[in-house]
Amino acid sequence: MSTETIAEQMKRLKVCVIIPTYNNHKTLPRVLNGVLERTDSVIVVNDGSTDNTLTILSNYQHITQIHLPQNKGKGNALRHGFLAAKGAGYEYAITIDSDGQHFPEDIIVFLKHIDDAKAPILLIGSRDMTSENVPKKSSFGHKFSNFWYHFETGVKLSDTQSGYRSYPLNAIPKRLFTQKFELEIEVIVRSSWKGVEVKNIPVNILYDPEERVSHFRPFKDFTRISVLNVVLVMIALAYIKPRDFVLSFKKKSFKDFIREDVLGSSDSKLKKSLSIALGVFIGISPFWGFHTVIVLSLAVVLKLNKVLAFAFSNVSFPPFIPFIIIGSLQMGKIFIKETQPLVVNKSITFDAIADNLTLYLVGSFILATTMSIIAGFTSYFVLSIRLKKYPKTN
Repeated sequence: MSTETIAEQMKRLKVCVIIPTYNNHKTLPRVLNGVLERTDSVIVVNDGSTDNTLTILSNYQHITQIHLPQNKGKGNALRHGFLAAKGAGYEYAITIDSDGQHFPEDIIVFLKHIDDAKAPILLIGSRDMTSENVPKKSSFGHKFSNFWYHFETGVKLSDTQSGYRSYPLNAIPKRLFTQKFELEIEVIVRSSWKGVEVKNIPVNILYDPEERVSHFRPFKDFTRISVLNVVLVMIALAYIKPRDFVLSFKKKSFKDFIREDVLGSSDSKLKKSLSIALGVFIGISPFWGFHTVIVLSLAVVLKLNKVLAFAFSNVSFPPFIPFIIIGSLQMGKIFIKETQPLVVNKSITFDAIADNLTLYLVGSFILATTMSIIAGFTSYFVLSIRLKKYPKTN
């Protein structure tokens, strides 16, 4: 059985404890003493406190202290703490609130999971929000935050708001943008997007209305968190989810794609054919740079096969682009007979460019519609023959 102390384990794993504090003079000494019983690898960030926090901290000169001249929010304090921890050579930082709700005894739980992890992991202490004295506003915010984190990352957590956490300092985003409570949302969402595992672990909690002071401002801070979630949702829908989908798709071989997604899919022949037709239409259409976002969004809305729609939207990959453009121009010329092909020379005019653009736009939509109809009917015919020849067996 190992006799390694918590302090020795923290040094081996290069872990420190960061305690951000603002006007928590009632509970700060108890929190500090509890942590120092286990380790002296402590960084306290005094976020411009106006009570007697400075006097209290003068009794703890042996620990690292950062004194910010003005209160700018918990997120700003954490950012200063992270920089100091990285500068001191730490690889993980356990953050514990100074309001007394967390138990320093649970530090050992974080260390166990850090020690067992095979890759950088971000741990969040999961609290029992049904326990006595938990404010209703905290319970609501807890559920609200969990929902949006799941929507933005696809990962389900039981607690996304707890300030009792451990951060893998070299794996979280190097640049964080928020400064107040919403930073704790920003960092876990963006870390998850980077591929860092974010996991809950059980911790104890104490809500003592007699001594606990919360600096959470329901209206202002909830508004800031809501604005952040709007931004994160937009980024997730426009970039992260399409990126993850494309990356997962690229891992498949062509043979696996045909076997699993074309022939093995449980979707009907009609649904598969319509998905292929949608992909071809979007791939040829003039929405350059937005094909992936548009085709995946439409596939979701129309309840079609996202994999097939995305795969066939790639008809516009580089070798085919010149043929698509020429085909669009020629198709447009049939319907806009007055327009002359654009000739690139020194006498080129804006009107000539505008005429050619109209030619291309009209022609590309007509070509896209034509090719999508052909692709849809052809795929339906091929699937019918294939399934008759090789019927599915249960």
